[in-house]
Amino acid sequence: MNIILIAMILALAIPIYEACQDEDVWQKMLAFASIASKTSIMILVISVLRDDWMIGVVGVLILSVGNAALMLLAQIIKRISDG
Repeated sequence: MNIILIAMILALAIPIYEACQDEDVWQKMLAFASIASKTSIMILVISVLRDDWMIGVVGVLILSVGNAALMLLAQIIKRISDG
């Protein structure tokens, strides 16, 4: 299981690299949404490994609410830059 967790951390580096490289706001938002999703999945894996359901609840909340807030922020940034 530790190998899976290390592979998840390495997969997390790909969208971080993309977010630093792109100048487009939408590409950065998609990269940050990917980071949020992968981080919440990692939290869920850790909660299963530790058998702690409270950490799992936090992972589910991040997974369900975090991306919605990020996309709302992207819409606000787009409207500000268009207007």
